[in-house]
Amino acid sequence: MAPPRAHLPSTSLPRAVRAALLVTGAALLAGRTRRALRRRVAASPLWPLPALDEPVSGRPRPRTLRLRVARHERIAEGVVRLRLEGTDLPAWEPGAHLDLVLPSGLVRQYSLCGDPADTSSYTVATRRIGAEAGGRGGSREVHDVLRPGHEVEVRGPRNRFPLAAGAPAYVFVAGGIGITPVLPMVRAVEARGGAWRLLYCGRARASMPFLDELEELGGERVTVVAEDEDGRPDVAGFLADAAGGGAAVYVCGPEGLMDAVATALPASCSLHLERFAPRAAAGAGDHAFEVELRRSGRTVAVGPDTTVLAAVRAALPGTAYSCEQGFCGTCQQRVLEGEIEHRDELLTDAERSDTMLMCVSRARGERIVLDL
Repeated sequence: MAPPRAHLPSTSLPRAVRAALLVTGAALLAGRTRRALRRRVAASPLWPLPALDEPVSGRPRPRTLRLRVARHERIAEGVVRLRLEGTDLPAWEPGAHLDLVLPSGLVRQYSLCGDPADTSSYTVATRRIGAEAGGRGGSREVHDVLRPGHEVEVRGPRNRFPLAAGAPAYVFVAGGIGITPVLPMVRAVEARGGAWRLLYCGRARASMPFLDELEELGGERVTVVAEDEDGRPDVAGFLADAAGGGAAVYVCGPEGLMDAVATALPASCSLHLERFAPRAAAGAGDHAFEVELRRSGRTVAVGPDTTVLAAVRAALPGTAYSCEQGFCGTCQQRVLEGEIEHRDELLTDAERSDTMLMCVSRARGERIVLDL
């Protein structure tokens, strides 16, 4: 399309004026083009791509990295540590985790336990969990399949368990492999001269990773309870002795340990939790409800013994999902109507106002409407 032309004979205008008119006309055309393009994109955000047969909303996947397994070493009974190398890796802070995409396609979340200042590698550790203990295969794949030289895809880092700054004191409670997010926290607090205490619990000393490092770092500030030698930990007694006014209490470990800390927490302390697994996605006491998929014009039934994700995928097989445990965020969807019963450990308070993770969360009432 030619730019607008002035309604005066071009010969009657000086050369400078004609040039100015041409520039002005081109600018007007560019402005109209931009406005038309904005209108076109607003009408179809995927333009110029073809429209989807089945609309899908939700959280975009975080950026991915391809890292090389540089080290795979056994550091405790049933525990291996992976060093994943790359270049100019994104920064992270204590409490952060990675999504590790395994060769089989399984996605598992592992806390970073290395040095945040190291931009050339990430370090994670995982305990092998057999099928008889409820393992779903991810940890066994890390132990048995990944080897130095393999390339793996990772997503993140992300931090839903950040270390609060400025607390007068820190109290850490870790159970077993729950030590992995706590270890960088202890190092960070120690490096800045903060006051801290740690209760580290496990089945046996041989199964507790990083034990020697922590005892050397903390001395008497580290209380180790190996159940085969000492029995169950006295959580209430430890908190009474260690938690001063305003202490930040961080706990990661089995559900029973976290419940014990929450029950015994001094009133003046703040509690910060990271769970091994989300609350049950479906089980005894859950009720049936309907999910309307507004953009698709469908309604699906969710039984008491199934998940929203399973019901939605039966109708829309292309719906994205990954971990099915409420950690990765792939199945996050916008909720248009209905009250949500959140059972994840991922979403922020702001996100909980109008989105849900379909793999674990449910409707409180009889109906919920998704932007799908």
